Amino acid sequence: MKAVWNCSVLAESENTIVVEENHYFPPDSMKAEHFTDSETTTFRVWKGTANYYNAVVDGETNADSAWVYRDPKLEAEKIRDRVAFWKGVEVRET
Repeated sequence: MKAVWNCSVLAESENTIVVEENHYFPPDSMKAEHFTDSETTTFRVWKGTANYYNAVVDGETNADSAWVYRDPKLEAEKIRDRVAFWKGVEVRET
């Protein structure tokens, strides 16, 4: 799978985990040069607190377009440190 925004690959992996229709990419699949930390967090009862990243490509920013659970609840342990996408980031097969 690959995550693409603004004609650039943000992440690519054959090892994603699907939860609630979202592909969670392993951290080593992310192209670090395309991400900055966001101050945004959200909370899901069974997963815990998500932290967000902004995607940055060619000077354009897609705010809060990726999220990660760094310290998930036990039920969501399999997605610890994995990153999922939304807000116009296309996740598709390679």
